Amino acid sequence: MKTTSFRDLIVWQKSYKLTLEAYKVTSRFPKDELYGLTSQIRRAAVSIPSNIAEGYARQHRNEYRQYLAIAFGSLAEFETQLLLAQDLKYLELHEYSELEQLRKEIGSMLYKMINPIR
Repeated sequence: MKTTSFRDLIVWQKSYKLTLEAYKVTSRFPKDELYGLTSQIRRAAVSIPSNIAEGYARQHRNEYRQYLAIAFGSLAEFETQLLLAQDLKYLELHEYSELEQLRKEIGSMLYKMINPIR
């Protein structure tokens, strides 16, 4: 099947799912975290599929890779915030595990897209 849109990319689909899950779990964070960790997690999560989509739309290989690298950086930011949320006991173990599994899958995919075998 030919890729005709960023929506066809598995990495975009998984990162979009990660974002939806991040919004769901952060809705139960303490209210005093609304402008802190809740906001930071959501912003980092949204940045991942957004940069994948923008890079794809640029239709130039070098720009695409640059936006994938930005998405990869946002994923690292998300990982740090996820660890904080886990250590602060804001997440249930199953929530953390699900998000962490998705994060690893997305990270692996992005890494391979940014650094293809030459």
